Amino acid sequence: MEKQNLIKQVLTAGIDALQTFLRSKANKNRAEAGRAVCREFGFVDARGKEQTAGCVKALKELEAKGLLELPATGSRNPRKERSPRRLPDAVEEPKAVPSEAGEVRGLSLVKVSNLDQMRIWNEMMIREHPQGAGLQVGAQIRYLIGSEHGWLGGLGFSAAALALSSRDKWIGWDEEVRKAQLHRVVGMSRFLIRPQVRCRNLASRVLGMAVRTVGEDYEAQYGYRPWLLESFVDTEQFAGTCYRAANWVIIGETQGRGRQDREHKKAKSVKSIYVYPLESDWRARMGIAEPIGPAALEITEGLDGDEWANNEFGGASLGDQRLSERLVDCARSQGEMPGRAFCAVAQGDWAAIKGYYRMIDKPDDSEVTMEAILAPHRQRTVQRMKAQKTVLCIQDGTDLNYSRLVSCEGLGVIGTNQTAAQSNGLHLHSTFVATTEGLPLGVLGAQCTSPLPKVKEAGKPAAAVPIEEKKTFSWIVGLRECIALAPQLPETQQVCVMDREADFFELFDEQRTGKHCVDLLVRAKYDRPTNGTLNLFDSVRQTPVQGQLLINVPRQSARAKKSKQKARPGRMARKADVSLRTQKIELRPPPDHKDKKPISLWVVHVRESSPPADAEPLEWFLLTTIEIATAEQAQECLRWYCLRWRIEDWHRVLKSGCKIEELQHKSADRLKRAIAINLVIAWRIMLMTLLGRACPELPSEVLFSDLELEVLTAYAKKKALKNPSALEMPSVS
Repeated sequence: MEKQNLIKQVLTAGIDALQTFLRSKANKNRAEAGRAVCREFGFVDARGKEQTAGCVKALKELEAKGLLELPATGSRNPRKERSPRRLPDAVEEPKAVPSEAGEVRGLSLVKVSNLDQMRIWNEMMIREHPQGAGLQVGAQIRYLIGSEHGWLGGLGFSAAALALSSRDKWIGWDEEVRKAQLHRVVGMSRFLIRPQVRCRNLASRVLGMAVRTVGEDYEAQYGYRPWLLESFVDTEQFAGTCYRAANWVIIGETQGRGRQDREHKKAKSVKSIYVYPLESDWRARMGIAEPIGPAALEITEGLDGDEWANNEFGGASLGDQRLSERLVDCARSQGEMPGRAFCAVAQGDWAAIKGYYRMIDKPDDSEVTMEAILAPHRQRTVQRMKAQKTVLCIQDGTDLNYSRLVSCEGLGVIGTNQTAAQSNGLHLHSTFVATTEGLPLGVLGAQCTSPLPKVKEAGKPAAAVPIEEKKTFSWIVGLRECIALAPQLPETQQVCVMDREADFFELFDEQRTGKHCVDLLVRAKYDRPTNGTLNLFDSVRQTPVQGQLLINVPRQSARAKKSKQKARPGRMARKADVSLRTQKIELRPPPDHKDKKPISLWVVHVRESSPPADAEPLEWFLLTTIEIATAEQAQECLRWYCLRWRIEDWHRVLKSGCKIEELQHKSADRLKRAIAINLVIAWRIMLMTLLGRACPELPSEVLFSDLELEVLTAYAKKKALKNPSALEMPSVS
């Protein structure tokens, strides 16, 4: 069913033919009239079944307008209100549910397909869901969340809301398209994790399982596949964290009406609207143009000392306009004195100090989140990306050590030493965007998590652990963010640059399912078997040399061993003379993905043949989805990979310049808010530094306010610098 049958519209347009047809038939009742009209006008659903109920409803509405006359309803007793089928007692509570989703045995979604399962679903919803079982409308599918521990909850999918101002504006459809394609949007009308279940990450994992199966189940049951899911979160009771963790997108709020509010009483609570696209090109399938979005921005636009904070943080949705304004003021002050505690930054302004800590110390379930703080900067980053032909979306992670915060709640374990002593902290995984010249455009995404200590289960191979529960899933989340942005950047090529930790099959498979709208450039870690007799590394080494290159190898300082940190030898800076080779390969799926097809990739290989006597030879194997037809294209990929160090430099600015590991707060969520502000400040510091080196002729007004220029000019005069009246932006190192 490509489009939804608009029964009433069709019957209204052919009202004369309909009237003639009904007069020619001696229908005993309205149901019989509806069936006859269905057959006459061809009203069938995607399964080929007659749409009798929809047809009868349309006929009644036309009769109410006086356009036709239907058979009398008869003198039957009025229909009694149907009550849900229930169990005689409450559903048995689950037993011994682990505290982590990955440890739940036999976790599964069971499609409700018989009366016994329907009774269980109804009983749980009536007793345990805030809104009860409710009346589900339209095409419906229900699931029970099963496990060896017992029933953990349930989900229900049904018809989407008929009209939602925020949703309809976000989708961009008109009234005609909405009526024709509304069946392609399915609402998640119920989601229950039972109140007695306390299992970390269970809700987000169940959501992930649901979105992978609901499309196929709808197609099997109703003959068509939905393209978009929607759900609602009552923010007075829930924060929606599990939706964000499962990559649902918040797009607005309801008006508090509900499907049956014909009198506009708005008696229901206002809820946040979340959506999840089941198809990346769902707008194109509906015949809707992709939104153009905000205009492109040049790199230096809006970065001056007076306006940058408002541009990068202004309008953040923190639940209160006053909080959004406070965020801008605090970021502006911190940007002037990065690395200092806010008490020192405020210089005795008690109101500013109190306002900052009130914002940071909001309850952990408030709307002041890392994602909300970064949202305006992320939008500006996308605008800066739009002005570039190619951008490098560099991903990497770093650990933030907060072991000295012994009373801080919510920290994870980032490492252990030989004595099994644990280091507590957070793991930050970011997508840092740069131009192909290495100028940073901004922070596209940041995931700050509390890692759990690894627990190996006896006899359980690593392949048996779902990818969503592995640390490497962060790389897939970052890639999905880039794929989701592709429709907004039709003229910009995104190249995701990653180091060896990202060398796993699922990442390349994810890129393939994203319609190849984003390219990958990943340093290989594993020497895989190939179709020939040699493994990948030796196979590439046997190919002809396509050129000689010089690569700058930076100096590396020696690092002494500490209690919880490994020693690192020093390295002198040098120019490495390397040989360049390329080869096309087929990346074969591992045994646990044997149902997947191989993936075509290109390998760019460089190897230093004559390194210094005391140095390890430089050798890289780069896997890329970019077609390599010439040596020049291979060199370009190599140059792009060399710019991966930009994110390492940014991490150094964060830790050494902004001193984010010296933050002190009582919970991990509060630390994340402070970290979010510093992520943007560190980006601006790094951009100013690189602009000073790359564009020394850049006018100083681009980055500095009039007051700052006066101070710099006075400083230049005091130090007897040349030409202080024509002071340009200094190079900061």
